[in-house]
Amino acid sequence: MSWCDHINVMQTGYVLLFWVFPIFLEGCCVKSNQHYKTGPRMTMPQQHYRVVEGEMFLMPCTNNKVTWYKIRGDRKEDGGFYFDCGSEFLIEAKHSGNYTLLTGKMFLYLQVLNKQRLPCYIAEEGVVTLLAGAGGTIPCPGFNCIESTGVTWYKGDRRMSKKYRDLCVKNGQLHLCTVSHYDTGQYFCDQHFEEQGVEWTFRRPVTVIAIPFKEVSDPPRITSPDNGTAQEVEFGEPHTLTCLVHFPFELNFSPRVQWYINYGGNVENRTLLRTESQKKKKVSFKEFMVTTSAIIREVTALHLNHMYTCMASNSVGNTSATVNLKRKNKKKWPSLVGYPIASLLLVAGVGIVLHVKWLELQLIYKSCFQSGKLDEDAKEFDVFLSYVWTTPDEQASLTLSSRSGPESDDYPSTLEPFNFQHVIDDLRPPEMLIPMVLEDLWGYRLCLLERDMLPGGAYTNDVVHAIRRSQILICVVSADYLSNSNAVFVLESGIQVLLQSSTLKLLLIRTSRTSKCFVEPDSPLPSVVRRALTVLPSLDWNLGQSERVNGKFWTLLRKALPKNKVRPVTGVISHAHFGHNDHRNQE
Repeated sequence: MSWCDHINVMQTGYVLLFWVFPIFLEGCCVKSNQHYKTGPRMTMPQQHYRVVEGEMFLMPCTNNKVTWYKIRGDRKEDGGFYFDCGSEFLIEAKHSGNYTLLTGKMFLYLQVLNKQRLPCYIAEEGVVTLLAGAGGTIPCPGFNCIESTGVTWYKGDRRMSKKYRDLCVKNGQLHLCTVSHYDTGQYFCDQHFEEQGVEWTFRRPVTVIAIPFKEVSDPPRITSPDNGTAQEVEFGEPHTLTCLVHFPFELNFSPRVQWYINYGGNVENRTLLRTESQKKKKVSFKEFMVTTSAIIREVTALHLNHMYTCMASNSVGNTSATVNLKRKNKKKWPSLVGYPIASLLLVAGVGIVLHVKWLELQLIYKSCFQSGKLDEDAKEFDVFLSYVWTTPDEQASLTLSSRSGPESDDYPSTLEPFNFQHVIDDLRPPEMLIPMVLEDLWGYRLCLLERDMLPGGAYTNDVVHAIRRSQILICVVSADYLSNSNAVFVLESGIQVLLQSSTLKLLLIRTSRTSKCFVEPDSPLPSVVRRALTVLPSLDWNLGQSERVNGKFWTLLRKALPKNKVRPVTGVISHAHFGHNDHRNQE
């Protein structure tokens, strides 16, 4: 009788004795009202974890999914490692150190111990096999080596709870009253102890494997091919013999599946065929599936006189299935009249598709494949940036300035992470942040309508002329942008210039206010704009993701920008972007 069964018998005997008193007995196999918690959770601003090198580990979580960044020194410099909470990874010695969140409100110290110097280290404690349908015990590795104040168990990042499972923790061990196949997985036991006034958590992983039975009782089962069937072949062509076998579960699974050729149909006169491939797959908790193939390189008439047998065996017994080969009947060629008609229909269908999608095909070719020779003297601007402020107040109060730097042919390889960090902390809109980075940090010559267009001119001609004098047109597309007639005109003009010129590039930056499948605004868009929005190259700006230092947005944007006239600018991004005068004009 298991330990859990003893507890059940004792509870049944004591019910009659204590039914008068309002006492609730909570045993190992009795459900309680404890909530099912997600863990490990951070309850303090500072946590201390000890782990063993070479074992699996999970970073703790807050109430939300967060990312931990390793910091270096008191200056909180980037230590080169970051881990999402709840994601398992293999611990190495280089992972030791201090970690924090981007908010800087929580800190974690991770100490990695060398397993060779760890007392009481037993590698076998990290793997436990449990039998389904019975009770099982999962020991906490190294529990008797330290004086812990308590042990908390997790499966993955979920804390083990009595609400959904019959379990209990006794002497650091996790007792499961009934094991099922769902119990297979990675478990963690947290031993809590205090050392020199510091509260520590010693985390050790345990891999649990739930098995349906200890011994196999059935032989394998062949599901394909059917015994005694014939397979069609063609002379001079290769033929593959495939055998599909289902094996009962074995802890140390080593399938044996082989193909034999029986000469003249004689079972005793047989030769082993060379196996070309064998694939193993677990199809259920109690069964594996093995697919074994053998290939006849070139089928001849002699192969039709032989039999072919697939034999599968395990510790209980073996099973076989035999097939023979027969020549495939050749099909008559269809009438030659059908070929011209089919060809005519195919050409007509291709012509209709090209006629309907000609504009989209042109834009895809111009944007992705065609690259004409750039006339550098004819290009006054590197980037023509078109956007619309989200609110009128922002548009009235924010005017971006520019800062010129020395001309250089060197293209900056990476961003300055700490000069860039103070910009993204404010989570500024892309309409403000993108011009600041392009002009002040990367040194591109930027064309902005509100700054670089001279008043009193012909607006349409000036816009088209400025686009032609730019290497790339970037449009920050939002719902407000598609509803603004002037902005839509800029985008439509850029599309027309792209169709006429091979030197202009066009890029869309879609904000979180739009999707890839745009929604038609109140005022209908021109047909050329509506069709171009579905095929033009684009990047997605997602608040809180695109602005991250290690995000892919800025890397992809830099790859799309021209590289022949980058002017590196040293220092941090200037904050003087709120004036109404262009300091270049003042100089």
